[in-house]
Amino acid sequence: MTLDKTPRALKASLEQREAQILGIRACFSKNALRRYSEPRSETEYRLAFSADADRILNSLAYTRYSDKTQVFSLINNDHLTHRVLHVQMLSRVARTIGRYLGLNTDLIEAAAMGHDIGHTPFGHDGERFLSRLTQAAGAGQFHHNLQSMQFLDVIERNGKGWNLTLQTLDAIVCHNGEVHARTLTPAPPRNFADLDTIVRQIRAGTTDDVIPMTMEGCVVRIADTVSYIGRDFEDAVRLNIVTRDQLPGTCRERLGATQGTIVFNLVTDLINTSIDQGSIGFSRRVADALKELKQFNYQFIYKNPLIKRHLTGIEDIFKCLFDRYMNDLIKADGSSVIYSRFLNGMDDSYRLNHTHAEIARDFIAGMTDSYFIRQAPDHLRPVPIDWV
Repeated sequence: MTLDKTPRALKASLEQREAQILGIRACFSKNALRRYSEPRSETEYRLAFSADADRILNSLAYTRYSDKTQVFSLINNDHLTHRVLHVQMLSRVARTIGRYLGLNTDLIEAAAMGHDIGHTPFGHDGERFLSRLTQAAGAGQFHHNLQSMQFLDVIERNGKGWNLTLQTLDAIVCHNGEVHARTLTPAPPRNFADLDTIVRQIRAGTTDDVIPMTMEGCVVRIADTVSYIGRDFEDAVRLNIVTRDQLPGTCRERLGATQGTIVFNLVTDLINTSIDQGSIGFSRRVADALKELKQFNYQFIYKNPLIKRHLTGIEDIFKCLFDRYMNDLIKADGSSVIYSRFLNGMDDSYRLNHTHAEIARDFIAGMTDSYFIRQAPDHLRPVPIDWV
């Protein structure tokens, strides 16, 4: 008997394997939906979510992860976490959880890899600065999760986008790891029209938080917190901003005082609590400790003026660049960098469907930290510091 090695047969065998291995609450690859049909689907042997992960990995936006701030900016220390490491850690943590819960790890990987692609230079500070500018210019609020979809679905491939699946995009848009939740239960199924409506509502400020429609999306969202909470604390210890002894006793007792023990205890509790359940979540005991750890990080790390004092000019650079690019677009100045490095070669549909403010937003949001600084006038350009 000759084994059928055609792409369709290979793909069918993988789908059959999924049916045998994955649990009943998993999102099966055969149910993946794309916005546009693709002729090459007949010769595609990869499963849909695996193809999504490959597309994200090969995007230009993914390449720029390596020079984007996670928490600490403009500090000369090669061991501090950058956005790319956080993304890799989230992918690893979320796949571990998904594997034990019988979920689709291809979907988890794709969503994890793409979830932060829309982050601005200089992390959440940059996000706030850019949002003030976009709102004033009539382009709505800026949210990095929406911008992640904007890059992957619209801007990449010169304005054609990657045509990712609905399930991957939904998990990316709904990944909000800053919101504390003990448990997450997937929302009812959506279609692309529903997702587009959600994006408009979030940007307009009429909706601020939406739960993913898949268990895999819920895993990515809750694992986002698991991935950054201990690592950010570890970086702060390395910079002598906090000490391990400062951690509240409840956190040390239930979660530990190092990145490794915090992640291990959170993941272990999450798996034990969520097995055979229709939701993803922590036990109350661990959830309370995690909430306290998050509050500790916000008070002593994220809101600490020590790590902000050398960034006072960053907001001025955002305003300067946004105003400059808006003027260049109004004047149709083809010599501007927003044309030579962004708009030139872009599909006509992108220009037709976006305002000047939206185009300036997209260009700035895609910048790495170092490229952003290079665009700044000399008098505003910050200098990295040696942390003492």
